[in-house]
Amino acid sequence: MATDFSKLNSARAGSADQAVLDEGLRSYMLKVYNYMASGLALSGITAAITANTPVIYNAVFGTPLQWVVMFAPIGFLLLMSRTSTSTTRILYWAMVATFGVSIAYIFQVYTAESITRVFFITAATFGSASLYGYVTKRDLTGMGSFLFMGLIGIIIASVVNIFLASSMMHFVISVIGVLIFTGLTAFDTQRLKSQYYHGHSEEVLERGAIMGAVSMYLNFLNLFMFMLSLLGNRN
Repeated sequence: MATDFSKLNSARAGSADQAVLDEGLRSYMLKVYNYMASGLALSGITAAITANTPVIYNAVFGTPLQWVVMFAPIGFLLLMSRTSTSTTRILYWAMVATFGVSIAYIFQVYTAESITRVFFITAATFGSASLYGYVTKRDLTGMGSFLFMGLIGIIIASVVNIFLASSMMHFVISVIGVLIFTGLTAFDTQRLKSQYYHGHSEEVLERGAIMGAVSMYLNFLNLFMFMLSLLGNRN
């Protein structure tokens, strides 16, 4: 039986193209995770420095400056959508550093041991969810819409609970928050894969990696904070 070399060569070419595409995707996702991990490290450093430097800590949390620090990251996020890639990168580092200052209070509220323990629990949960989003063949688009509505719901509930100060409501919000940000981690991972497969220039992919890191960073940070409120041991 004669071999159809044209089909064989076409199949080999297709396999080679797919291999190149897969390798590019791995490099792209690795860049996203590197940005995210570096951002978390910077946040941790700035949080530790702030918490262990009374002059800085009291200047932030003992004055109205704490509200500036708390809401400044929102401003950075808005600016990122309107700036060049290089400026977006700078704003990303500024944002994660500011987040670090804003969460420095956790070192005063929770024991260092429980913060470390919860961090690793969060890392394991985040890693599992992201891996699921990366390998699953299921379309998570519908789940993303549902999770976004849930996110709006817990934001509203959190604001309401500032006035109610209900410990039960706080517990429920924390549990739902863990579920929502675990789901968003899987959703955003799949979304980033889809963005890469659409094919763009190096400049667009670099910007996409930074903005993807923003999403993953926020997922991790919020997941950590909700888990800490559930599992952390208070001083």
